[in-house]
Amino acid sequence: MPLARPLILLTVAIDMMGIGLIFPVMPDLIRSVLGSTLSEAALWGGVIVAAFAAMQFLFSPAIGALSDARGRRMVLVLSQAILVLDYAVLGLAHSIWLLLLARIIGGIASATAATAAAAISDLTAEGDRAAAFGLLAASHGLGFILGPVLGGLLGQIDPRAPFWAAAGIAGLNAALIWAFLPETLPRARRRPFRWASATPLTALRSLSDLPGLGPLMIVFVLYFISLQVYTVVWSYFGMERFGWDTGLVGLSLALYGGGYVLVQALLVRPALRLLGARRTVLWGLASDLCFLLLLSVLRNGPAALILSPVTAIGAVAHPALTAIAAGTAPADRQGALQGVLAALQALSLVVTPVLMTGIFRGFTGPDAPLYLPGAPFAAAALLLLPGIVIFALRSRNFAFPD
Repeated sequence: MPLARPLILLTVAIDMMGIGLIFPVMPDLIRSVLGSTLSEAALWGGVIVAAFAAMQFLFSPAIGALSDARGRRMVLVLSQAILVLDYAVLGLAHSIWLLLLARIIGGIASATAATAAAAISDLTAEGDRAAAFGLLAASHGLGFILGPVLGGLLGQIDPRAPFWAAAGIAGLNAALIWAFLPETLPRARRRPFRWASATPLTALRSLSDLPGLGPLMIVFVLYFISLQVYTVVWSYFGMERFGWDTGLVGLSLALYGGGYVLVQALLVRPALRLLGARRTVLWGLASDLCFLLLLSVLRNGPAALILSPVTAIGAVAHPALTAIAAGTAPADRQGALQGVLAALQALSLVVTPVLMTGIFRGFTGPDAPLYLPGAPFAAAALLLLPGIVIFALRSRNFAFPD
């Protein structure tokens, strides 16, 4: 299947472009619906993101297990088709409750990342998975470059225009997958679908026999919670601290996306070759910690724009961590494993919005004891530190790819 991997990477890039389109305009859309301040909009933005993530947490293991039973292609097509409806509802919504309902639907449908990762595992030898996951992450980053830039430009015309563009992109993605993507999981390697093992807790329990996975899951949770601070508060942080409009928010996200693509496409493989998987993870996590601390006190807008792509250096840790986890699971359990990882990432997005937007409001509101818009980044650094310690102390129990 020579075209399968490029098509998977393309569909992931297109999917991320659709998601990235709406990031720059969510603060203004929520403010217009509520007629509220930016601090209040940030709280509701946190609730909406948490609801989206809660649905991902609840349904990602089931969707991963479904892809193990029915194949990756069908799950990817259905996911994108439902997202067309989700974005259309967002484009029409004039109520905060309708925005919330639409994000709940989108959270259930957002299976692309875990299923695409499982498809990459299907096609890649164990020793090459870290580099392959790096390319997958680069595809995410490429979509993240294009999406926020286009969303910022469209948002200056109308705050709802990016949602209709995202609906069209999701529809295009569904058509491409249906027409051109071959199935990557042969019938002989599929597992029967069982609802009893498709909930987050039972799915995690079913993988408990995999060597070294328990401590690695703790590291993943702390990593996801810490790094999701960018997704949750960056738009609000840029507007509050630097006075950015939607265009500059989109530009900053695109700069980060550009750095992310370069890191994943050009730096992951050399880092793995020179440092090995363990030291690549430690180096990446330490870099993330330093940048989070720096952003917590940064006051200069141009410096933040310059720093945006540089902060992506730490992203070398993610594909190495994912490859280590994938190395613990056999071929017929890759979908279940990736579903659990997606559920853990979604769980972090349930916790992070409530936590980080609450901290943001607490340090930017009229009753703030100290004005510090970067406080969420300091909190994220404190959460990431135990993950670094756990990985450093327990990594000898992990299964490292060759």
